[in-house]
Amino acid sequence: MDRLWTYRFPYWVAYEWRADNEEENCRQFCCSRLSSRCACASGTRRRWRSADDRLRGGAYQAAQRKAFFEPFAKATGFKITEDEYNYDSAKIRSMVETKTVSWDVVDVSAGMAIQLCSQGVLETIDWKKVGIDRAKFMTGDKLDCGVPSQASATVLAYDKDKLENGPKSIDDLFDVKKFPGKRGLWKGPGGNLEWALIADGVPIKDVYKVLRTPEGIDRAFKKLDTIKQDVIWWVSGAQAPQLLADGQVVMTGAYNGRIYNAVKNSGKHFDIIWNAALLNVSAWVIPKDGPRRDDAYKFIAFAASAQAQADVTRYIPYAPGNKDAIALVDPAILLNLPTAPDHMGTLEIDFAFWVENGDDLRQRFTAWLAK
Repeated sequence: MDRLWTYRFPYWVAYEWRADNEEENCRQFCCSRLSSRCACASGTRRRWRSADDRLRGGAYQAAQRKAFFEPFAKATGFKITEDEYNYDSAKIRSMVETKTVSWDVVDVSAGMAIQLCSQGVLETIDWKKVGIDRAKFMTGDKLDCGVPSQASATVLAYDKDKLENGPKSIDDLFDVKKFPGKRGLWKGPGGNLEWALIADGVPIKDVYKVLRTPEGIDRAFKKLDTIKQDVIWWVSGAQAPQLLADGQVVMTGAYNGRIYNAVKNSGKHFDIIWNAALLNVSAWVIPKDGPRRDDAYKFIAFAASAQAQADVTRYIPYAPGNKDAIALVDPAILLNLPTAPDHMGTLEIDFAFWVENGDDLRQRFTAWLAK
């Protein structure tokens, strides 16, 4: 099948290309002319969907459709049908190993790009085919097999209706005397260990240097001990704003897109603390030895362009991977993006660190929770 699959943590969003002459047999979706080899599929399959979609597959998928897929189809004559899949890198690995690659492009987390690249599952990016200087992309120098697509953020948020003088920095998350009450945090070590070290006085630029030492890890867990009994742990991105709305927590870690959506579409008076916001970068990748590699590059070149990246911000508050896009973003929208110039003191997630240490730290975090 002619497919363009795209992934968004923590599940996969897929896009499928088809040939026009198959339209008669594929009535549910438009078809395309991406290659002379044509195949028909049964349509969109929603096999599994995580509640924790960070607005991806919902609002984010709609944003991609408006900013990338529809304009790309109009400009090239290609048409894309969309699908979703779960967060399972084994699927890509299996396709590559069995030489049955049917996914043309996948939008993955930077961590996934690093991991699959090291395993030889992805094509090394040919930047000449992308046609854009690698240096223009956020974390572009760290990804050999990916073209950065966007960055969302995990932020601290609170309800201004319930907390008149709210927190000002990540330090306040750990100050239970100044801000008594429950806090909401994601049930996992990622982000929480970084925030713990920052609140314990580690400069943002040194967080991963410290976290790469046994003493640094101990220090982070010791800081988390100070609020452990005051935390409500959430596992779904939708839970964080709901905890705020219900008054169950005085503040919470949350995905910036979720908070933005609650304010814009639900009338909530939530506010975001951008201090120590954790930037989560995603990237376009190409599974190795796919049959439509050149067409995949055409799409990536389009979607990675400054104009397309700026356009997507009109529909969802995620920062462009292409740094040149910032100059094209509406100033009113720019204020809501994680990489806005006014949002100083953000921390870009070190995905290489989490690829190397994630399993051990997740095990330790689970054991720590059980104590």
